[in-house]
Amino acid sequence: KPIFKGQMSKFHFGPTEEGIRCVRYRCGQLSTIKDVLRQRPGWVEVRDDGEWDFNWCDVSWLRENFDHLYMEEHVRINHFRNHYELTRKNLMVKNLKRYRKNLERDIGRMEASRWDFFPCTFALPSEYHLFVEEFKRSPGSTWIMKPVTKSQGKGIFLFRKLKDIIDWKKVMFTQTDNAVLTQDGTRSEEQKDAAQVESYVAQRYIENPYLINGRKFDLRVYVLVTSYAPLKAWLYRDGFARFSSSRFSLSSIHDKYMHLTNVAVQKTAPDYDPVKGCKWQIQQLRRYLTAKHGREMVETLFKEMDNICVCSLQSVQKVIINDKHCFELYGYDILLDQNLKPWLIEVNASPSHTPSSQEDYEMKYRLLEDTLNVVDMEGRLTGKEKRVGGYDLMWNDGPVYREDVNLETFGSSCFTANTHLGNLTVLIPKTFSGYICFCALQ
Repeated sequence: KPIFKGQMSKFHFGPTEEGIRCVRYRCGQLSTIKDVLRQRPGWVEVRDDGEWDFNWCDVSWLRENFDHLYMEEHVRINHFRNHYELTRKNLMVKNLKRYRKNLERDIGRMEASRWDFFPCTFALPSEYHLFVEEFKRSPGSTWIMKPVTKSQGKGIFLFRKLKDIIDWKKVMFTQTDNAVLTQDGTRSEEQKDAAQVESYVAQRYIENPYLINGRKFDLRVYVLVTSYAPLKAWLYRDGFARFSSSRFSLSSIHDKYMHLTNVAVQKTAPDYDPVKGCKWQIQQLRRYLTAKHGREMVETLFKEMDNICVCSLQSVQKVIINDKHCFELYGYDILLDQNLKPWLIEVNASPSHTPSSQEDYEMKYRLLEDTLNVVDMEGRLTGKEKRVGGYDLMWNDGPVYREDVNLETFGSSCFTANTHLGNLTVLIPKTFSGYICFCALQ
């Protein structure tokens, strides 16, 4: 039945002596987001069957309930209906390939080369024969198999020989062939979903990752999308690098602590230190890379990561069902190779907010608090902001620029992208009359 009945105003007064405006929220998760919501002034948690204005749900709840919801104008929910077009590994690659092919046709192969940021990938079992053809072109190379819908490193394995996946292939084709068809000869939606869960992607493994102290790492970058039509996306300044606990080597492809950087995997390593963790803040990584390679090369690297975020969103812009009630906080996983080239590995619709350390908790708390500030249930923003908390508006129906004026360019305008991923400036948030302001310590 519908969650909402009748007419409701934008705000509701909670039972407080001060009579502050009340936002009723529902939260289906027990991580850091729960703390952020509980400590937000004027926000009140409701029971599962209660009426809500804001819902932070998991994707399983969305799948079961979204199509049955009636939402008033002011209501917000933290996922788009078909978010999986970008966050399911096989669909992400399908959309990226399609968009790149269209660009090559419309503007030429050279101009479309900026889309060369994801490894060669095939959806299995549907593209198994195409995969075999590519596999045979480069014998001895390393590939990685990933379940389409699983996370936290579950079900992932590396291989170099086709016989390593023969048993997997037999099981997959048997399940596909034995699927029961409906009366008209097609599979039901439930059967399609079940088959989708058991699908994999085979991806060419990045054999030359950038190493620090001999260890592999990847980056977690956060992007908040508040609209797909028009596309409006915010890039968070903070993030982190996740390190493996074992020194990297291609001589052993079965050591998950060496090749998988997922925290859920690394926490089970025999030598894992829960105090130190396995992360660097992205500012620390940027300082390290700048000291080693120079500012210009690192600036280019971070611009290429900006490009990855924008291009991937553009690839699904026309297939995502835009809804003014929805927003999405994506967690991008990006890997650097030894040439400082960034590669998009995957995009997460429900990036983990469970902290691995106190520092990690504080970063994720700020991220989620700033996310709520951008979503702006309280109606504090003008809509013209280029920055809210740690978020910078990177795309608003087109690229967003900031105007930099320094002594060398004083009197003239120098426009650069309005992104500050890993920015080294120390920021102190201040709030005046409910509006978010910032000052910077240089």
